[in-house]
Amino acid sequence: MKSYRKELTIRAKTRRAYINITSDVEAALAESGIREGLCLVNAMHITASVFINDNESGLHRDFERWLEKLAPEKPHEQYDHNGYEDNADAHLKRSVMGREVVVAVTNGKLDFGTWEQIFYGEFDGMRDKRVLIKVIGE
Repeated sequence: MKSYRKELTIRAKTRRAYINITSDVEAALAESGIREGLCLVNAMHITASVFINDNESGLHRDFERWLEKLAPEKPHEQYDHNGYEDNADAHLKRSVMGREVVVAVTNGKLDFGTWEQIFYGEFDGMRDKRVLIKVIGE
């Protein structure tokens, strides 16, 4: 069995963003040379997420509205965590959206369902953050 590891660095231009990283993951898979196996993609920061969904801007706006209702950014003082930082809402949003995804690799390709794409969700952005891609298989 082979293993391949690659890190992406992402800097969102805004505090919150949804960034399609599918092509980056596909490129890492191609670099790996692995034809059959599994591909793990995970956010390496507690205020960011990796998830699979449809690449549709209306859906991304729906995520934003829904998450803001669940864990509004402001007022900052509503959260016990906020003191040193003002990002408690980002921690909560990440908990809902998840840390990682695992996708089957078949014939050297990500084995997606219809419309599936991999996204990086940023909830406390405007600084460098890492995403790990780990491919295992043969």
